[in-house]
Amino acid sequence: MSFISDFFASSDNPKSLGAKFRNRRLHDFEDLFFNNFSTDQPLRILDVGGTGYFWENSALPKLKQIEIVLLNLHEEEINHPAIRSVTGDAVAMPEFGDKSFDLVFSNSVIEHVYTLENQKKMADEIMRVGNKYFIQTPNRTFPIEAHYALPYAQYMPKKFIYFLLTKTKMSRLNRWKPEDAQQYLDEIRLLDEEQLRQLFPRAEIYKEKLLGLVKSFTAHNLN
Repeated sequence: MSFISDFFASSDNPKSLGAKFRNRRLHDFEDLFFNNFSTDQPLRILDVGGTGYFWENSALPKLKQIEIVLLNLHEEEINHPAIRSVTGDAVAMPEFGDKSFDLVFSNSVIEHVYTLENQKKMADEIMRVGNKYFIQTPNRTFPIEAHYALPYAQYMPKKFIYFLLTKTKMSRLNRWKPEDAQQYLDEIRLLDEEQLRQLFPRAEIYKEKLLGLVKSFTAHNLN
């Protein structure tokens, strides 16, 4: 049972399926990164909604002249000299000047900002403060909803999803706390490919697949 619960856990569990996809995504990102940037010069990366553990298996923090800034609503605990945490809002970043970062990175965050208007603001801010960007989000039309690990939950009434999350263990073999379930139901707005292209009209779209189906999209200009 432990193996099964680990497998279906969220991606912060290193044994989960989500973590395996996250690590593969990191590998693909690094291939693009090292093909686009010279490591002989100082580099600044802004990770919108980022965590320290995401970068634990990455080669980037080991570079001599790199700074990775994690932007979150709450300060993250960091134990690496190349990474620092700041508080701020993904939809408004007045503390950062235009093109003040070589790259803006974000992993599964843009679907958490409540509304299409906020998603547009976040996309505009990313393109303003970064020269390059790499922005990943789950595919709305993938059969398994990424946050609840439930089939077609994105098409179900929110009241029914709330019931499944809080009264059953169908989601990741766990029963959610009511406040956590409601928070997710309020904030998540999934995107399909066309909507992501509208937010980042000049981007290339990298498609992450599972069993031939597109699990997530990444908008990037690392070409």
